[in-house]
Amino acid sequence: MRAAGTNINPSLPALAIVRSGPFRYCRNPLYLALTLLFVGLTLAFNTWWGIVILVPLVIVMHVGVVLREERYLEQKFGETYRQYRSKVRRYL
Repeated sequence: MRAAGTNINPSLPALAIVRSGPFRYCRNPLYLALTLLFVGLTLAFNTWWGIVILVPLVIVMHVGVVLREERYLEQKFGETYRQYRSKVRRYL
C-alpha cells in the first residue's frame, strides 16, 4: 500500500487502488486473513462457540464494512475501480 502511494490507516482517505501483492487475488485480503485467523484459533482452542459467532461476525463485516468500502471506492475512483472489481474477486 505504501508503494502504491495510498494511506495504510483505514480512517484516512484512499489515494490509489492497490493492485499488487495480495490485492492481485483478493480485493479484501485483510478481512479474509482475519476470518481465517479466527477460524484457526477456534479450531486450535477446540471451541464450538467460535463457529457460532463466526456467522454473525462475517455478516456484519460484509454488510457493515466491505459493501460500504466498495461504494466509497466506486464513488471515488469510478471506472478504474469498476475495472479492478471485474477482474479481482471480493474474497476468494
